[in-house]
Formats: sequence, C-alpha cells, structure tokens
Amino acid sequence: MVNIDDFVKRLETVLDYYGLNASAFADKIGVQRSSMSHLLSGRNKPSLDFVMKILEVFPDVDLYWILIGKGSFPKNNEEPVAENSNIQTPPPSNQNVGGDLFSAIEVNEEGKKEIKKSSASQNVNFSLEDDEIEKIVLFYKNGTFKAYSP
Repeated sequence: MVNIDDFVKRLETVLDYYGLNASAFADKIGVQRSSMSHLLSGRNKPSLDFVMKILEVFPDVDLYWILIGKGSFPKNNEEPVAENSNIQTPPPSNQNVGGDLFSAIEVNEEGKKEIKKSSASQNVNFSLEDDEIEKIVLFYKNGTFKAYSP
C-alpha cells in the first residue's frame, strides 16, 4: 500500500525538480487543481490515473520510485546488473517470444527488438463441438473493449 505522506514528499520533489507549483503541475498533467491540492494536503490518495498521467508527461519519474520510494529520481536508464555474475543472458534471436500470437520479433542491426505485425490477418479455427460460447470480447487499438454475451 502507498504511504500517502511519503508519496506527497516524492511528488513535491518532482515539483521542485521541474520548477512547477501545484497548479501548474496539475494543468500540465491534465488534472483539476483541486485534486492536486487535496492530494498534497493528504486528504485524498493518488489514483492510478493520476500516477499514469505523471509518468506520461514526465518520463524521468520512475513508477516504483513515485509509488514506494524504490529506484531513483530522475530515472536512471541504465539496466540493473545481475547480482549473480554467473548468470548470462542469451543473445537475441528471431524466435517468436512474447508479443501476441500474430506478431514476430525481429532483431535489427543494432540489436534492438522490433515487433512486426503480420500483414495478412490470420484466422484460427477452434473446435466447438460441445462447448458453448460464454462471451466474445473485442479489443480496440485505443485501449477500449466491448464484451458481447450470446
């Protein structure tokens, strides 16, 4: 659980770092000024939406740091070193790892992973002999979805 007093201190650190007052910060992330005031006074706890807006507008803010104080601010972009030096990560491959069933991961010349979507839509046939459809869910690119029940 997020300790509200510690969260407020870290939020004030972010305000100081960017040289913003509470109202300017609220305007910048797109929340009401009263919400910011209530949060800083300890009256309200931060919502997930509030935290996500901070992360979108201020990429130097680390999620774990703002929530629980672990990590650093501004965000350190270096990858952490494994504690056990015997652990080695395998080189990148062109195998389909992660993503969804219809994407393939390819490695370009610099070694960065890129997800390439297949150009043709692929249909998957399921056997529905004795099964009944409970729900059909459509996911849209904008993050919304619709659920249909027969």
